[in-house]
Amino acid sequence: MIAHIKGTVVEKFPPSSIIVDVGGVGYEINLTTLDFENTNLNDGTKFYTYHSIRENAEELYGFSTLVAKKLFELLISVQGIGPKAGMAILSLASPEEVRNAIANADSVFISKASGVGKKSAERVIVDLKDKVGIPSHYGTTKAPEKTIKLDEKDEALDALIALGFPLKEASSALADIDKTLSVEERVRQALKK
Repeated sequence: MIAHIKGTVVEKFPPSSIIVDVGGVGYEINLTTLDFENTNLNDGTKFYTYHSIRENAEELYGFSTLVAKKLFELLISVQGIGPKAGMAILSLASPEEVRNAIANADSVFISKASGVGKKSAERVIVDLKDKVGIPSHYGTTKAPEKTIKLDEKDEALDALIALGFPLKEASSALADIDKTLSVEERVRQALKK
């Protein structure tokens, strides 16, 4: 399994595919719309990857954050949601906004993804609502009693996920810890909970 790819972006193919050169080997990676727009030619970059192997194809799906990759893995665990539909859902908005939509049972938002109908969106909500953590404020959805706002570039969250914590538990463990502390101290305090 290819866990991540670090190299130079040498080609971009709209709407969402790039080639990253790693020591003379080019890896084609499919990205979300947001990651594709934020990637420039000749940039040194690192993407967390999901290696999809099917009967007639092998594809790499890339994510700028570990949080996005873990959310993608949750999405494709839902019956009827394959990698392309998972990428379409993550292309709707930032991973945090997609997570909030799922946590707030906003199937209308999820069904806006290309190739995802109303029934599939509802299945995503039913299967993942309890796995994505406590919702934060989102649109017109009623605000919960306690909210968590994930920082998608939060290294402490990435560290907990890398240690094997599910997204829900990792976000809950970091919710009440001061964000001004060092990454190491935040992880240490989260592990004590």
